[in-house]
Amino acid sequence: MVDLKDSREKIDKIDHQIVELFEQRMKIASDVADYKIQTGKKVLDKERENQKLEHLSALASNPFNKHAVNELFSQIMSMSRKWQYSKMASNTPTEFVPFEHLDINPDTKVAYFGEPGSNTEQAMLEYFGKEVDGQGVGSFKTIMEMVKDGTVEYGVLPIENSSTGGITDIFDLLFEYGNTIIGEHCVKIEHVLLAKEGTTLADVKEVYSHPQGILQCRSFFENMDEVTLKEFESTSAAAKYASEHPGKEVAAIASVRAGQYYGLTPIATSISTENKNYTRFIIITNKKWFHKDANKVSICFEIPHESGSLYNMLSHIIYNGLNMTKIESRPIRGRTWEYRFFVEFEGNLKDAGVKNALVGIHQEASDFKIIGNFRTI
Repeated sequence: MVDLKDSREKIDKIDHQIVELFEQRMKIASDVADYKIQTGKKVLDKERENQKLEHLSALASNPFNKHAVNELFSQIMSMSRKWQYSKMASNTPTEFVPFEHLDINPDTKVAYFGEPGSNTEQAMLEYFGKEVDGQGVGSFKTIMEMVKDGTVEYGVLPIENSSTGGITDIFDLLFEYGNTIIGEHCVKIEHVLLAKEGTTLADVKEVYSHPQGILQCRSFFENMDEVTLKEFESTSAAAKYASEHPGKEVAAIASVRAGQYYGLTPIATSISTENKNYTRFIIITNKKWFHKDANKVSICFEIPHESGSLYNMLSHIIYNGLNMTKIESRPIRGRTWEYRFFVEFEGNLKDAGVKNALVGIHQEASDFKIIGNFRTI
């Protein structure tokens, strides 16, 4: 019978040798990093790594070990690259500039989604206060354009709901227009069914709202076959439409605040499927700014369509001890079955770990953008 104690002692001895050799390898990798920094050569040389992996795997004696050696040295090479990226990070400038307070005054122009009375207007007022020039806009894209060309200084847009998830259009537009997220604000969403005074639920035949509003209240209408749900540009615009419609057969899913603004009465309350229904709104600008006390980083990147690519990207976040809070994938237009990933993780652009992770992802992704660094509320 094999002596377990003797076997463990042998393994311990081999492990010590492996650590010594690993540190020797990392010392040489550091020299390689210095050379690459001086010459501007990219850290990742995929062709070289693939050749080495093929050669090293061939040295193993059986199929299991061949696969294991490939996996082992893939990880060693990955750690070597991360060490090289950490040396590069201190010499990599950032175009983002920290700020402490926004200069807000009555002339500050802010575009928000929807008509007056919308949840996005509420988010704007809670974030900026009443001393701004708020402008309701009917489409996400138009707000992105207005911010990009400087027509307004800031934009407020919904990006995620706690019950229905991310609003995918916003992610695509953030990549397309290159605007920066500098803040976020959460609002508890309390949908009600609004109609003209004197209307009963039995009178209603058509209900209008933004697609998110309809989705968040779907269960309320499950057994109401006589009611048709119709998508509208925003919840507040739907409320406005219901107030202008001559008959009582039209209602809108919106907020009590929108009802008060347009003279409508709630004929059903608490109609959201989820009682704890929150929407996260983002504050955007065309400036490369980040709050000095920011604690969340938002990025997007594209990767090669091959095994392990996403794992390799996320490993930079894990290796640097950063907590990932969100990941969203979006199809890339014109490239079938290829995706762009939007990732959020905790940290500040001044942090060493964040710098290391961003340099590594930037170096290894086929396309990469920092979307923002902002404070969570």
